[in-house]
Amino acid sequence: MRKYFGTDGIRRIANTELSPELVYKVAKAGAYVLSKHTDHAPTILIGRDTRISGSLIESAMVAGFLSYGANVKILGVIPTPAVAYLTRRFKADASVVISASHNTYEFNGIKYFSNKGMKIPDDLEEEIENVMDSGKITELTAINDKIGVSEDRTDLLDEYVYFFRKNFEEELEVLDKENFTIAVDTANGATSVVAEKVFKVLGINYHIINNTPDGININANCGSTHLDGLKKFVLENKCNLGVAYDGDGDRCLLVDEKGNEIDGDKILAVISNRLMQKGKLKKDTIVATVMSNLGLKKYAQNNNLNLVQTKVGDRYVLEEMMKNGYNLGGEQSGHIIFLDYNPTGDGILTSLMFIQSLLENQCSASELCNIIKLYPQVLVNAKVSSDKKYEYDKDEVIAKNIKLLEEESIENNINKTIETIICINNKENKLRTQALKNHEVCSNINDKIAKGVSKIKTLIITYLKEYVKTRFNKDIVSEALIIPSNEKISKEEEVIEISLFISKISSEKQMFL
Repeated sequence: MRKYFGTDGIRRIANTELSPELVYKVAKAGAYVLSKHTDHAPTILIGRDTRISGSLIESAMVAGFLSYGANVKILGVIPTPAVAYLTRRFKADASVVISASHNTYEFNGIKYFSNKGMKIPDDLEEEIENVMDSGKITELTAINDKIGVSEDRTDLLDEYVYFFRKNFEEELEVLDKENFTIAVDTANGATSVVAEKVFKVLGINYHIINNTPDGININANCGSTHLDGLKKFVLENKCNLGVAYDGDGDRCLLVDEKGNEIDGDKILAVISNRLMQKGKLKKDTIVATVMSNLGLKKYAQNNNLNLVQTKVGDRYVLEEMMKNGYNLGGEQSGHIIFLDYNPTGDGILTSLMFIQSLLENQCSASELCNIIKLYPQVLVNAKVSSDKKYEYDKDEVIAKNIKLLEEESIENNINKTIETIICINNKENKLRTQALKNHEVCSNINDKIAKGVSKIKTLIITYLKEYVKTRFNKDIVSEALIIPSNEKISKEEEVIEISLFISKISSEKQMFL
């Protein structure tokens, strides 16, 4: 079990949990592990997003790398996928992105990439952790002329712009863009400068919003996690499409001309359809996570496509793609991987692929997305402490409840099995339970895991009973599924505010009638 790394690197509160001292150790240990088989002084690239702690953590990372004897190229503020691309482009031994992605400014994080521009696997992260916590870290110290040197290479951002020009300019040039305008929300993050450069060089009419970062406004009521502002802007300015990135630029969500959200599942459907028509969708397969909407499954079935699902996290999507030779995968959150271009999620790339499809079809974004129907989904989140994240798979109560939910089929008019999935979200220390039956009811579980699962399951079953009774005038959901817990729990430790949860899912009930 990893101590520091989660599904997307290390992510903690900057300058407290993610202290300069810890960062220094992560750098020294990482340089050693990722370059121990080289016969030369390693070269490592460092990029960061716009949050105020970025310079602090960057300095500590540089110090750790130089102390080990690695040479560093400092890229400055730059999107995560740009770092991945430049790592391969300039044959660096490794790279690091300093970012907490879509999280608020007080968080920051560290993501390692291999020399192939891919997030390093779990076993390498564990090896780095072992070195960090061993006495060996003190031995990894260069002296005299072996000390590394750093170099400012903020100019390499233009190489990333050229990457898009090389891959899209020719095809976009022949398409009618005269009456086509997009709105772009850069979340006051890493795409604040480069996105405008890309759309300008490709001749796409655009408006840019939330592109004035001040260190603390990254993801603040903007970007892919807060679409309301973009929706309003699209409607008021009669844009054909709204594009929203997250803080580090590796995810993208969209807004159609009517102000409706286009999430990662819809994006996967639209782009897979285009690739399939052109014979470019390898093995006719889409890779997604277990949290993908039921609608994506139905879309794949209706179009003779394979849908392969992985654990939550784009790293696991990529692993599956690499293992079996697939070229398209992603997450509902907008992490979309086009392996023919870049081995990581790329927000700008995703938006360009969608725009290309939109212009080729000469239709509206809402019409383009009609190929997939998403089913209603309710999400309720609650944080989980780091030491409790993995208790779910050891708890007998949880295991029993999961088995019951998975095996129980609703008879008569709805002969569909309820799927129950529990997933770890290491990025934000969350545990998520999902129930699906032509709709989805999702919630996260707090520290009292066993009690939480029992309580949430009760709410799910209560909701399903109400739905079935209203829809079919039958009471066919078994009370036996509701297994009370004898565990005592204080009011302060309540997993979820039950009244709020019931209110939320009740408000969604009419969608199913």
